[in-house]
Amino acid sequence: MTAQQPSARFTGDANPYGGGDPYADYRTADFPFTQYANLADRQLGAGVVAANDEFFAQRENLLVPGAAEFDPEHFGHKGKVMDGWETRRRRGASAEHPWPTAEDHDWALIRLGAPGVVRGIVVDTAHFRGNYPQAVSVEGASVPGSPSSEELLADDVKWTTLVPRTAVGGHAANGFEVSVEQCFTHLRVRQHPDGGIARLRVHGEVVPDPRWLSVLGTFDVVALENGGCAESASNLFYSPASNTIQPGRSRKMDDGWETRRRRDQGNDWISYRLTGQSEIRAIEIDTAYLKGNSAGWASVSVKDAGAGDGAATGEWREILPRTRLQPDTNHRFVLDTPAVGTHARVDIFPDGGISRLRLFGSLTREGAARLAARHQELGG
Repeated sequence: MTAQQPSARFTGDANPYGGGDPYADYRTADFPFTQYANLADRQLGAGVVAANDEFFAQRENLLVPGAAEFDPEHFGHKGKVMDGWETRRRRGASAEHPWPTAEDHDWALIRLGAPGVVRGIVVDTAHFRGNYPQAVSVEGASVPGSPSSEELLADDVKWTTLVPRTAVGGHAANGFEVSVEQCFTHLRVRQHPDGGIARLRVHGEVVPDPRWLSVLGTFDVVALENGGCAESASNLFYSPASNTIQPGRSRKMDDGWETRRRRDQGNDWISYRLTGQSEIRAIEIDTAYLKGNSAGWASVSVKDAGAGDGAATGEWREILPRTRLQPDTNHRFVLDTPAVGTHARVDIFPDGGISRLRLFGSLTREGAARLAARHQELGG
């Protein structure tokens, strides 16, 4: 099954830049699949392996975090300097046929930060107003190990269409829902026939390798790279809940999760789906770079839906009681008794934020069996 049509259709040129806020006439929409993590996040380990052309702007810009920037006065020896990936104009074979053919295109190879099922893709052409591609297409492949660009382009690699060749618009977030139930490690993005793309976002669900987790033994069962997922949160005013399960320690304040100030007697929280049914033995709650806005207290609870993939049922069971937190500090807790669950929840009191949550443990026998079966089913 191939991808659906774009969630929102943006075609044609944007207006030439007329001064002021360059995003004032930017075309975008709310895409439901952005609830999933960005599998093409550099923080996860994603990268742009290769591109056939990057004459005007380098391919690595595709995965830069944050919105693309625009400086109308910034020119270099090759022309306008753009914050994105931009190729030269294609030409035909002769004076009689000066136009590119229907098959002409430029391409870039993307290594996902973690293997996973792609739920949606955003091809962002911000600031490419008259120099964006006429159309784009995206394919996915699953190649084990750390293949080179030559190995990825070999004839024996099977590429599956995720986004068929589709017209896109300039200075717009072109979003595509994807309905291919398969695990991918790499993407090939094509722009037809040439032009520029500012950013690429690949939203989906991580599918970890059960053999790797088995060798590790004890690992972080809520980590994004291990298949954990932030399912819902009480407040996302300043930053996404998924920041709390990103790799590594937070490097600045907005690299964690921070809520708006509460003016009631409630509290804020995040709920997570774990890698699978797990036995949790230790907890870390980090408030790095949250100094005057760290949560005052926190508690952690779990619930067990068995080893199934459905929503958690039953009651939350507290495994770490409400505990005082210090600003800009990593807090470690060893549980007296291991806790079994498929889902976890961190409650902070009354508001504020945390930068990371780590739940160290291992999959139960049933949880490991379920993960192995899903990995095989998705072709991982």
